[in-house]
Amino acid sequence: MRYSQDHKAQTHQRIIKEASARFRKDGIGATGLQPLMKALGLTHGGFYSHFKSKDDLVEKALQEAGNQVDGLCAEIFAQDNALDLFIETYLSEWHQTSPDEGCPLLTISSELGLRGQPSPTSDEVLNARLTQIENSLDGENNAERAIVIMSTLVGALLLSRSVADAGFAQRILDVTRDHLKNRD
Repeated sequence: MRYSQDHKAQTHQRIIKEASARFRKDGIGATGLQPLMKALGLTHGGFYSHFKSKDDLVEKALQEAGNQVDGLCAEIFAQDNALDLFIETYLSEWHQTSPDEGCPLLTISSELGLRGQPSPTSDEVLNARLTQIENSLDGENNAERAIVIMSTLVGALLLSRSVADAGFAQRILDVTRDHLKNRD
């Protein structure tokens, strides 16, 4: 049975969305193609009618995650006190416990970096956040300050996800949030 081009495009997008969530939650290496396709009710062999390789899917999944984050950040940075709201959101309990929906810099991008496979999409995601942060700052050296803020956010969230003690994880988020919001 032949499917329409629209059906194929919808299936392609479903695979990307599912992979984006799984790569962020479980990691690229831990996400097998067969379980991914099975979860979508598709065959493993059908994967290759959509993508050249797993690496091709990883790049598209990273782009999907970046687009999701871009949409959320556009809403945040359109508001008053945007930087404080961004800090609150980035260091929130939701973001800590929802890696499948959050920033891909901590997950997909960092795993690609560890593998020695940096992605230009990671550059785009990071530069978009840096520009938004920089535009929210007053004073001098805003580009450098934006890098420090974003690096601190990523590091704090990563650490909070990695410790076993929930109280300690929350303390990492709280202390970092308070420090970054009191930047004057």
